[in-house]
Amino acid sequence: MTIYNQTVQLQGSARTDIHDLTPALAQAVAQSGVQAGSVLVFTPGSTAAVTTIEYESGVLKDLERLLERLAPARGDYEHNARWGDGNGYSHLRAALLGPSLTVPVAQGRPLLGAWQQVVVLDFDNRARGRQVHIQVQGE
Repeated sequence: MTIYNQTVQLQGSARTDIHDLTPALAQAVAQSGVQAGSVLVFTPGSTAAVTTIEYESGVLKDLERLLERLAPARGDYEHNARWGDGNGYSHLRAALLGPSLTVPVAQGRPLLGAWQQVVVLDFDNRARGRQVHIQVQGE
């Protein structure tokens, strides 16, 4: 069994950033030499998330609008009242989507659909650097 780890650095702005991680994911799988197994993508922190979506401008805007309806940036949040940092919405958005995703690997490639990309969403209300950990395991 092989376990291969890689960390990707991302830079966010002070708005919802959606980063396409698919090329880095494919590269990590290729570098690992794993032919059959799985690849885990995880972002530490409580204001970012990982999911899949078609990385196309229309659906990305639709996703941003949906998240704004579910957890509006200008909403009234207990978190903001307690900490005064104004990012209560970002914690809720991240909790809805979750911090990790696992994708099967076969024939040395992540098994993603034709229009399916792996994305990291940074919801925080301030510019910050993000780490994304990619772990490939298998044979």
